[in-house]
Amino acid sequence: MSAAPILAHQLNRAEVADQNFQRFVRGYDGPVAATAAAAGQALHALSTLPAQAFDELFESQLISRHLDLMARVLRVRNKVFYTIGSSGHEGNAMVARACRHTDPAFLHYRSGAFMAERFRKLPGMDPIYDSALSFAASREDPASGGRHKVWGSKPLWVLPQTSTIASHPPKAYGTALAIEHARRIGHQLPIPNDSIVVCSFGDASANHSTAQGTFNACEWAVHQGLKVPLLFVCEDNNIGISVRTPTGWIETSFARRQHLRYFQADGLDLVHGWDQVQAAVNYCRRERKPAFLHMRTARLMGHAGTDFEVEYRPVEEICAAESLDPLLKSAQWALESGLYTPATLLARYEGIREQCFAAADRADQTEKITSLGEIVRPLAPYSPDRVQAECERDEHQAKRLELWGSQARLPENQPPKHLAIQINQALHDLMLKYPNSLIFGEDVARKGGVYTVTKGLFKTFKGARIFNTLLDEQTILGLAQGYANLGYLPIPEIQYLAYYHNACDQLRGEACSLQFFSNDQYRNPMLLRVAGLGYQKGFGGHFHNDNSFAALRDIPGLIIACPSRGDDAAMMLRTLMGLCKVDGRVCAFLEPIALYMTKDLYAAGDGQWCFPYPEPRLSIALGEPRIYDDEATDLLIISYGNGLLMGLKAAKQIADDQGLRVRTMDLRWLLPLNEQAIVDHAKQCKRVLIVDEGRRSASVGEGIMTALVEGGVANRPIARVVGADTYTPLAGAATLVLPSDESVQEAALNLLNLPTAL
Repeated sequence: MSAAPILAHQLNRAEVADQNFQRFVRGYDGPVAATAAAAGQALHALSTLPAQAFDELFESQLISRHLDLMARVLRVRNKVFYTIGSSGHEGNAMVARACRHTDPAFLHYRSGAFMAERFRKLPGMDPIYDSALSFAASREDPASGGRHKVWGSKPLWVLPQTSTIASHPPKAYGTALAIEHARRIGHQLPIPNDSIVVCSFGDASANHSTAQGTFNACEWAVHQGLKVPLLFVCEDNNIGISVRTPTGWIETSFARRQHLRYFQADGLDLVHGWDQVQAAVNYCRRERKPAFLHMRTARLMGHAGTDFEVEYRPVEEICAAESLDPLLKSAQWALESGLYTPATLLARYEGIREQCFAAADRADQTEKITSLGEIVRPLAPYSPDRVQAECERDEHQAKRLELWGSQARLPENQPPKHLAIQINQALHDLMLKYPNSLIFGEDVARKGGVYTVTKGLFKTFKGARIFNTLLDEQTILGLAQGYANLGYLPIPEIQYLAYYHNACDQLRGEACSLQFFSNDQYRNPMLLRVAGLGYQKGFGGHFHNDNSFAALRDIPGLIIACPSRGDDAAMMLRTLMGLCKVDGRVCAFLEPIALYMTKDLYAAGDGQWCFPYPEPRLSIALGEPRIYDDEATDLLIISYGNGLLMGLKAAKQIADDQGLRVRTMDLRWLLPLNEQAIVDHAKQCKRVLIVDEGRRSASVGEGIMTALVEGGVANRPIARVVGADTYTPLAGAATLVLPSDESVQEAALNLLNLPTAL
């Protein structure tokens, strides 16, 4: 089987692939079966693939191909806005056929045939028109509502992916673990209990550290006897954009892993590939273990529509890849088996082309997104009344009495406590209130965390609901997304703020983008706890004394809360869980390590930073600040976390020595900033001082300053005390790069036009 090569100087490889197929079918002179196989009979003795299944798979391949061809043509007319095609990867339709539509799928971007085939699983769905709507960025696009071209479908359990390389395996792993975990805690899954998870990617992506971390996490879990029904599908086309994959590299890397079963299938040939695809899916479902399906593919038409691969790939090599076109092999089987004649096959080929272009024309006539409000609507939903009602819901009071032992021993009936204890008590309450909640991370179980914040939770809720993970932040955040996908409310912990930077994209590119790219059809709510900020008496240097949370504040849709005192922490945690439950939000709870054990405010032993535990129905509305001395007008100090205490000390010193009153605002919520509250309080005060331990070039203070300017209150003295643009050094030198009691007092006095010395 071969198609006569197109002349080397012809650079439109989409036209080449199209003409190759037509010329091959017209010129077919191979054998033809005397009698075509019946629908339920195997198409050929070499495979168990039934004739009807082959015919439908072939149709899915043709749909995928013509969507690619249509996109290349209409891109230049500004009717299509995405041209990363699936040509050469059409064999992934076999994976879709072998799986169920309720098997969650996290897909490679070359998955057009997979999607076309999965669409068969539910009647009345149209893969061509739905795809055309997505290509056209139509408001009616059922996957994303016109926000992005993604392969996704709520009814088909295809969770939409961004184009980030290999960023999705961690959450696929988390979803697979979540399926099996349901049995341990009696959680009701939204999918069948014997579902598996599909995660596909290219051979180049298999080398990415995120993917490698996931493979390791799978084997780590299986080694301990955990079930991980996850099917990795590596679609190997031997090249990543312009970088070639060394011959044999994928097989060498994966064929002999102890806890990751390796399967190899020919994705260029439906007949020869089908049985191995079936074997991989069946193994994964039956054994509840991870499998690695290495599927041979080819890349046709370059990486994307704007990729001129002749610049880095010899034409002979391009032609060799085009000769492997899986549609040519499928056409050969279709003609040889007698299912089609050349004339009927070409008629079907052209018929699907017409359907694709007709669908594209219809999609082009539909409405597009025309307002910023519509773009961001699914990104950060907020239902304040429903969140408040959720926070006030307290049907778990009987469980609380059972846990704490008596009414007198309830946390709210105990003496005032400091931050760490009240976070711990709040977590106990939340775990009681939400039986689908889980706490996990490094050292959180028996040890109770590095700072004992999760102490006692393991004893109360056992290993099924609070457990340690391996030391990999990408995996921790992937677990959280996977569990959230299946209806849990995860509370992952990142041990230190600096550790989060190892896994930033799991929040920015994956977790927080899901509602946006799925038009709020999919949600992965989570409450991420992160210990951080500075002032740890010089301990640990920058990795444990880290004030660099600007990367968190840059994430669209994320909520960041930062308490300064225990009662606020408890109430804010309840609000965050309400936001997770009601609105599906992704939330980060930034815990100031230096304040965990702080009991005193102005002097040793004064106990003024211990507070009563708030009753479980009490919460703090998103964005609501805490104001100290709200009638003061001489100076407003705006801060959060550690800086708040410095501001309060400065306020007291100024009042004692100068008789002036200082209003102090604890922001509490760092994203989104309550700009209106900032402006309103600033308007009532003569001067404003911002105390921000973030770095000068990337701090909350920049946002506050902007709010003041845009709010029309920049006509008064304003100053900042911020961290220096440097890493935090070890020991006492750490205090030189962060705001201090002295620097805050000095700045406040300067604003008040008072001497700097008290």
